[in-house]
This record gives sequence, C-alpha cells and structure tokens, in this order.
Amino acid sequence: MNERIRRQLDFMNAREHRKLRRVLSEAEWTSLCEALQDPALPLIERATRRLERFLEMETPVLLADTDIQFLRTLTDFPDIYAPGELDEIRAHHFVHEHGKVCNLACDYETVLREGLEGRRARLLNGLDEATPEQKEYAGYVQRTIDAAERFADRYAALEEEHGQAAQAEALRRSIRTGAQTFAEALQLFRAVHFVLWASGAYHCTVGRFDQYMYPFYAADKAAGRLTDEDALSLIEDFFLSFNRDSDLYPSIMWGDDGQSLMLGGCRRDGTNAVNELTYMAIRASLALHQIDPKLNLRLTADTPDDLYELATELTRAGMGFPQYANDDVVIPGLTRLGYALEDARDYVTAACWEFIIPGTGMDIPNIGAVPLAEVARNTIMESLEGAKNFEELTEKWFENLKRRSKAEFDGIHDLFFEPAPFHSVLMANCMEQKHDISLGAKYNNFGFHGTGFSCAVDQMAVVKKWVYEDGTLSKARLLEALSTNFEFDRELQYQLRHDAPKLGRDDEAKIVAHQLIEMYAKSLEGLINERGGLVRGGTGTAMYYLWHAEGLGATADGRSFGEALPANFSPSLFITDAGLFSVLGGFTLDNLSLLPNGGPFTLELHDTIFGAPDSIQKVAKMVRTYIRMGGHQLQLNAVNRETLRDAQLHPEKHGDLIVRVWGWSGHFVELEKAYQDQIIARAEFAQ
Repeated sequence: MNERIRRQLDFMNAREHRKLRRVLSEAEWTSLCEALQDPALPLIERATRRLERFLEMETPVLLADTDIQFLRTLTDFPDIYAPGELDEIRAHHFVHEHGKVCNLACDYETVLREGLEGRRARLLNGLDEATPEQKEYAGYVQRTIDAAERFADRYAALEEEHGQAAQAEALRRSIRTGAQTFAEALQLFRAVHFVLWASGAYHCTVGRFDQYMYPFYAADKAAGRLTDEDALSLIEDFFLSFNRDSDLYPSIMWGDDGQSLMLGGCRRDGTNAVNELTYMAIRASLALHQIDPKLNLRLTADTPDDLYELATELTRAGMGFPQYANDDVVIPGLTRLGYALEDARDYVTAACWEFIIPGTGMDIPNIGAVPLAEVARNTIMESLEGAKNFEELTEKWFENLKRRSKAEFDGIHDLFFEPAPFHSVLMANCMEQKHDISLGAKYNNFGFHGTGFSCAVDQMAVVKKWVYEDGTLSKARLLEALSTNFEFDRELQYQLRHDAPKLGRDDEAKIVAHQLIEMYAKSLEGLINERGGLVRGGTGTAMYYLWHAEGLGATADGRSFGEALPANFSPSLFITDAGLFSVLGGFTLDNLSLLPNGGPFTLELHDTIFGAPDSIQKVAKMVRTYIRMGGHQLQLNAVNRETLRDAQLHPEKHGDLIVRVWGWSGHFVELEKAYQDQIIARAEFAQ
C-alpha cells in the first residue's frame, strides 16, 4: 500500500467521508415522495423518475487521494409506493423481500467494452418493427441511460474545476462508449455500480473481476502504460470505493450488502482462468482489511499452490473470506439442472454463496427455505413409535420432506417485481428484446435453502444407531425427553450432545447425510415455477438458522427448545471433541452436486492455529485436501472465543474485528447479539 492509499484508508476509517452526507429536509422529502408515489402513474414511470430525481439531488464530491470517485451523499432513499399500495400488492402477489430486482450478476464485460451508448444502440436496433409496448419501454430505458450520463457529466465538470481535465474527458467518454484503459474500466464500473444502487437495486454483486478487467490490464501492460505496482494501487482504490457507502445499503445488518466478488476457476471454454489480477485482488483485500468486496475463490485441479497460500493469508488476517467453491462439484450440479456448459463454467456467487450466471440469469436463489431440522424432528415425534425399523422411519421422513418442500413452493405464486429499466441495461439480451429483467431471463430458477442440515442428520443418526441398531435408547424415553425439553432427563440430553453420532465425527451420521441429500433433491423434482424454472436445493441457511430455531422444540441431537441451529453446512454446535480432518471428511459427500444452490461448509479455526511458522502452508493444504476430497464450498473464520466475548463486553476496543456471519463478513461489534452469541457458540478447531 502506498502513501496515497494509506491516507485514503485513514480518512475512511475515521468516517470522515460521512461528514459529506446530508439528510433531505422535510420539504425536499415531501416533494420527492409526492413526485414518486402518485398511484396514477405506472410503476415503471415512478421507478424511472426515482432514478432521475435521486441522481439530480445527489451532490458530486471529489475525495482527495482518490482516483476512483463517486460517493453517495444522500442518506435517504425513497420508495415508489403510495401508503398501503405495497400491502395491497402483497395481497395478490408473492413479493420477494422488498419487491426489487436483486441478487443478480450483471453483464459487466459488455458494459465495460461498449459503454451505455453501446447498450442504447442495441435497444434502438429494430425498434421500428417493435410493438407499441416495446417502444414505450425503450423510452423509459433511454431516460435511465440519460440520467446516468448526466450524473457522470456532473462529476466530470467538477473534475475540470479542480484541474483534472484528462480524468473528466475519460469519464465522459467511457460511460458512453466504453473504457480504453484499466483505470477507466475501474472508474466506469464504479459509476455504473453506483447508478445501479441509486435505481433501487440491492445486493448488487461484483462478478468475475479478474476476467472482465483482465483485457484492460493486459492491454495497458503491453503498451507500457501500467506497472503492476500502479495496478495494485488502482485495485486498492477501487476496493475502498465499495466501503464508503456500504452502511447505507438495505440489509439486515451492516455488511450484508451483497458486494460479492469472484476470482479464479475456469473460463467458459474450460481452461484455467487464474491470472495476475486474481493475485492482486487478494493482496489488495489483505492490505486494506475491509469487509467489501467479499472475495470468493473458485478452485480447480489447476489452481496453483501459491494461490491457496495467498488466500489463506486472508483467513489468518481474520477477514472471514475468501469463500471457496469447487468447480468440479458446482459445474456438474448446474449442468444437471439444465444450465448450458459454457454458462455453468462462468458461474459467480450471489450475495452470499448461491451460484448464479452473469448477465443471463434471473434466478431467485434465496426465495425460500426448507426447515430440515424441523422436518426430522416432526418425523421422530409423529412416526418413531409406529415405525418398525429405520427404513420405515426414513420413508415417513421422505414423505414429510416432500410435503414441506411442496408447501414452501406452493406459497410462491404470481411473482411481483418492480420494473428495473436501468438494471436491464446491464443484462444480456434485455436491450435486444426490449424486455425488462424483472419479467425473467434465460434462467428463471428458484433456490431453496436447507436449514439445520447437521441437526437433521444427527437426529436421525442417533435414532438409527441407538434406537434401532443398538437398542440402548428406548423410543418412549426419547419421545418423553423431547416433549418435555429434557426437563426431567438432563442425563440423556448430555449423552445426546456429547456421545451420540455426529456428522463430522461418526460414520453413521455420514451415511444418513448422504440419504438426506438424495431425499432433499428428490423432494424438489418436478416443481416448475410460473416462469418455467426449476427449484434448486441448497444446504445454506442465511438468517434462517436463527429464525427456524425460535419455535423449534427440543431435538434428538440434544438441542433445547429455541436454541440456535448451526449456520449453513456446518457441524453441530455440540461437536467439541472431533478432529479437524475428521470433520472435513464428514462433510465431503459424493452427491453434493445434487444441491446446486450451494451451502458452504463453515469452520471456525482457533486463531492460535496460525501460531506456527508453517501454519499458512498447513491450512492451505487443508483447504486443498477438502477440495480434492470433493468438498462443495468452504468458508473459514479465524476466531478466538475469548476475544469475541471481550468484544461483546468492550466493543469500543474491537471496532476492526471482522467475522463471517452466514454468507457475508461484517464487523462483530455491529452484529445483533443473537448472531454474536451463535458465532461464539460455534466449535473451534485448533489442530
């Protein structure tokens, strides 16, 4: 990190940039809402007008020591619905989250190459033969392009005022006709990404940074315009820009903003995609120690050992990323569901871990969640007494799982999304087809999370082993204990927590886990949504590991009523005596590709694991081993329970403490206590 970046980082860490923000006055806010929330106006008019007005009211600001500009100054963000209007829509439609297009990966490669005027040209081509509706839509799209260009021009004018004529000219040109240099490409991305957020979109992913930026980097290097030192500085500058506004983005908590960046893996033709920018991105993140962008690293058999080791440096630094994904599991899982091979090879992650395709996907990867732990518990409570053997109980389990998956699916109908004309500008084929991305794209699949995977497995494993095979636990005793929340049988609860089969420690549980994956995948087969898409299962949980736990009774793994579930595809919170490689083996299953919605194996490494001189090599080898064993996804936290507890008591001393929450990294002291407590409860591995 050079001195210029250091000054910028210090400025941002001191929150000095927040002093440049302003809150709209009551009169301004009232006027804005009246202009946007007129129920007589079509929603697309309101969405377009919101972008126009919001950008007009934003104040361009040039930050010192900063090459990558664009800073959000307005803290308020308006909605486009009249009072009660969205509630009325919800009465007739399924409204996903806030009703806005989100969790998509844009076609950044094309936008960086041809600019907004290139996108406009695609829109206008064939417009004479278009339907009246398409012509009307094209008008709205052009207004959003005009608004984005005007806003960039205002920044350019400010740059001219400050004697930066070359930067001003580059910004005006690049936003219209595309970038010509690496620096221009980074600035253009920032400008487009800023406008995307200003349009109302959220969880706007960053995509395959080292792929769409590489042609600009390579051309500059070949022409002698750029050194690697300068390139790294520009990337650091670029990365800092993601953190200036992240606290203003809509999310459950600060950090859950969806700014997920993908590196590595293979290209669309199957060749190795790792390049110089792959390494530089990791080095930049390591130097800055910021929560955004959240790095993801795709791994293949060709991934170099030194890349594993560099990524492990981030883990040691306590970033909670990179999150790893195994191409050899992910790509077959996607093609099995009908994704074209070239598209599947181009996958990125959505806000957290779900796999999506840049430019061509309108998948909704987090539209629902199946409470796997609850289904297992209900099966035991309802059917254990009458089931003659475990096979019979398993049949009941599968029936219940199918019913619950179908019920989750049946609740989703008559989808509603706000029109998203500017988002459509950034998606493949939307301009050619004069078609809003909110109405669908090439891929329109749903994604279901699966909550409490290890809890479900551990419940059934103890029944299989202790009740049916060994006969050491009677059905009556287990059912009585569960129905009374172990109030009168703490001895059994202790045994279930500490001695019973656990996924990651016992082979019995791994066999059951394999069964559950097969059943969960089959329970979703044949579910076709209204847009012709399928339903993809996954083992991630998002925030459901707390939500689905709240009313869940005691479970046969020893968990008490209301107690939190493990996050994602993770071992039990009670597994305290299993070795690290035993746990790794338990969570490498040969049928994980059946659940292509993703779900990271989440491990907490005690930070003392990095005390040895060769710790980086050892942890990197552990990651590589997990991938070669067939692991799906992996995310690591380097934590110390005592440090976390101290941070709860003395947050002022731990403002820079970063942890992985479920699929995103955030500042520990900014998290709600329930999430802090769950992270503290996770098993630490120190060997």
